[in-house]
Amino acid sequence: MDLKQQLQSDMASAMREGDVTRRDTLRMLIAAIKQEEVDRRVDLDNAGVEAVLTKQAKQRRESIDDAQQANRLDLVADEEAELTIIESYLPEQMTEDEIRVIVTEVITEMNASGIQEMGRVMGRLMPELGSTADGRIVSQVVRELLGG
Repeated sequence: MDLKQQLQSDMASAMREGDVTRRDTLRMLIAAIKQEEVDRRVDLDNAGVEAVLTKQAKQRRESIDDAQQANRLDLVADEEAELTIIESYLPEQMTEDEIRVIVTEVITEMNASGIQEMGRVMGRLMPELGSTADGRIVSQVVRELLGG
């Protein structure tokens, strides 16, 4: 069963079980996937669906940060619940240490030696890491290792 079908099936289960948070989150994810398909005029495969889910997870993380700064703990709890549901459909995220090892290898391989080469390094890393690593953490590690 592909990821889109899994989301549809899980939404139906959530509706039967009366799990409002899960139902609403899955409904929102399915709508985001359909919107992306309409915008790009393609039928998304699992990689495309993962990209949409990763984008949605990133939006939730940013919303959590904003809500914490605004001291809106009610919103933080809601967004964290949605983020947990979204992340359950994504591949397991790499730890910072795992990212650091890969970044070090790529920097050595590319002979990168300064912060001005960060774009080149990130351009090489992100397609390789895909949805298994948070771009903010990758960027932070690259900046640190390049001396920025």
